[in-house]
Amino acid sequence: MVNSWYVDKESPRRWIQHLVKKWILKKKTAFQTVDLIDTYNFGLMILLDNKIQSTEADEFIYHESLVHPALLAHPQPRKVLLLGGGEGAALREVLRHPTIEKAVMVDIDEEFISISRDHLQSWHQGAFKNSRAKLVFEDALGFIMKEEEKFDVILADLSDPIKGGPSVPLYTREFYEYAAGRLADSGLLVTQATEVFCGREDIHTVINHTMASVFPHVATYCEYIPSFGSMWGFAVASHHTTVKDMDAGLLKNKIKERELTGLRYYDAITHQRLFHLPLWLRKSITEQKKVSTMKTPVYSFSNE
Repeated sequence: MVNSWYVDKESPRRWIQHLVKKWILKKKTAFQTVDLIDTYNFGLMILLDNKIQSTEADEFIYHESLVHPALLAHPQPRKVLLLGGGEGAALREVLRHPTIEKAVMVDIDEEFISISRDHLQSWHQGAFKNSRAKLVFEDALGFIMKEEEKFDVILADLSDPIKGGPSVPLYTREFYEYAAGRLADSGLLVTQATEVFCGREDIHTVINHTMASVFPHVATYCEYIPSFGSMWGFAVASHHTTVKDMDAGLLKNKIKERELTGLRYYDAITHQRLFHLPLWLRKSITEQKKVSTMKTPVYSFSNE
């Protein structure tokens, strides 16, 4: 299809339309529907179950925000566990750090990884072939429940907790308890934490409060992702390390020491901006009392 429209049903009450140059690929895997389209505004756009996963034009904003605050907060990250992240871009950013000796990426959908290898080269940039990377095709919850190895940083680059979707358990207190048990000393857990929206019940603040029921140090942060059409949230947690208040001078030196010269979005100045939240969001986080559990999960809006 040429010059058709893709409609991103962001919520039951807000739809965003993107004019499509060409519909390149549509594939039904064992776990999800994968679409790759070429758009006028954002270049290549990958859709999972008709929901925007990331785009060629702005994926670096999302992936640099997800990865680098936690990895730079850790004094010497050597082993990283990445849950999800099928495009390979989060893995790409992890492997920028020369301290990394092993990056285990767990994704349930081997077919999607194959599509990413073939069509999303600008995302992964060869990360799947890196000798420090190990790919495991398995359910993330099952993996973390049985895994005994400990990691310096766990990154959860997962789909939203949409009702009926596979990621709902991965935003619950029980999951964060399992994850906490897989962290080494000074370890950090970071997750994508859905859209940040001030006009309705906000799953972002529920994720924050749920993580805070397990970890003493939790900080959420957010940035506008143009292709998503909204502010997007992240949350980072630890038993020992505070990420929010990292000194700008120290952070600048760490970025230099690790030779992170290829970054396009994240630096010491951007870090301060990410964690300085507006008043309404700070108030919402403080007032949030819900905790998502396996028995009583909290869902984000679906795109149906």
